[in-house]
Amino acid sequence: MKLNELRDNEGATKKRMRVGRGPGSGKGKMGGRGIKGQNSRSGVAIKSYEGGQMPLYMRLPKRGFNKPNRKAFAVVNLGLIEKFITEGKLDAASTITEDALIASGLVRRKRDGVRVLAKGEISTKINLQVTGVSKAAQEAVEKAGGSVEILVPAPKKEEAAAE
Repeated sequence: MKLNELRDNEGATKKRMRVGRGPGSGKGKMGGRGIKGQNSRSGVAIKSYEGGQMPLYMRLPKRGFNKPNRKAFAVVNLGLIEKFITEGKLDAASTITEDALIASGLVRRKRDGVRVLAKGEISTKINLQVTGVSKAAQEAVEKAGGSVEILVPAPKKEEAAAE
């Protein structure tokens, strides 16, 4: 068998129906759209429109609550911090700050702060300065002989003006 001999199985592919190609084609003149009406025209977009009836997506109940002022943290795992230290992208001797994590490429942007989670192992003694840390991650860093300093985020401009 050669590449030029490869074929689909018989009946696996079907030719596309070409509409509006004369009465002999079976889909000529109106092209299967019927006579007049909105659906016979081009540019019809009525997928969710139900003829004045309340659409399904509006009838279904909405669940949950999205907090408008929730915090969005950049998440880092301990295993990745350890990996970046062994690769030489992070310096374990100095304090690892949020800016150092961004400079190393481990975190793309700070957002509302960096939060460290406990996924992965850490054996290097490190000093972390981050906005948030999980309990398990803090215990793992302290077990390795390091320390974690939790930064208090600076108040927003509106809050500072109110005080």
